[in-house]
Amino acid sequence: MASLTKKRKVANTKVDINKAYTLQEATSLVKEVNTTKFDSSVDLHVRLGVDPRKADQQVRGTVTLPNGTGKTKKVLVLCTPDKEEAATAAGADFVGLDEFVQKIEGGWTDVDVIIATPSVMPKIGRLGKVLGPRNLMPNPKTGTVTNDVAAAVNEVKGGKIAFKVDKAGIVHASIGRVSFTPEKLAQNGQELINALLKLKPTTIKGTYLKGVSLAATMGPGIAIDTKSVQN
Repeated sequence: MASLTKKRKVANTKVDINKAYTLQEATSLVKEVNTTKFDSSVDLHVRLGVDPRKADQQVRGTVTLPNGTGKTKKVLVLCTPDKEEAATAAGADFVGLDEFVQKIEGGWTDVDVIIATPSVMPKIGRLGKVLGPRNLMPNPKTGTVTNDVAAAVNEVKGGKIAFKVDKAGIVHASIGRVSFTPEKLAQNGQELINALLKLKPTTIKGTYLKGVSLAATMGPGIAIDTKSVQN
């Protein structure tokens, strides 16, 4: 097990492991305990009281963060030639079809989001084995299968993120960078939590929002009071 750096040891002393902070307190503290020299990602981790093995409890969706993610996402649009101009004008980094299908089959996945039109889905269905594990497969539920490719590209570039509960019942999502103000991080975090609350499965019994924590890259986790984010 790797030993902790001096910076990390100091950071750990500033976080009270027996305390559940408000989201506003946590977003201020996460900047204070940041240990990296680069503009770290700030991630929110939400543990849900769901059983992901059940189809009706596989919580997933999208949310547009009011202050963006702080990261410029590379977008690939897979479409027919008549949609290419609109996708390019909207700011897509890569646009096409057959060329990129072949590249992906060869293992290329150097993009953050893939958007596709419904008409080309039969052609890219076989890419599921490559794109699925990387959470890149276009899906109507996340708005990445659409005929309005320009609007979809604009949403992604403007701060729209997709989230999905993992096998352990946890949703992990980046809500900004350490350079963001605490207020902007808190607004983004609350927006994500609000989206998760709206998606609460009707079959859930017991506590839905079981735990929330915030952490920057290589930084300590900060527990958040779940009641404070549900008001």
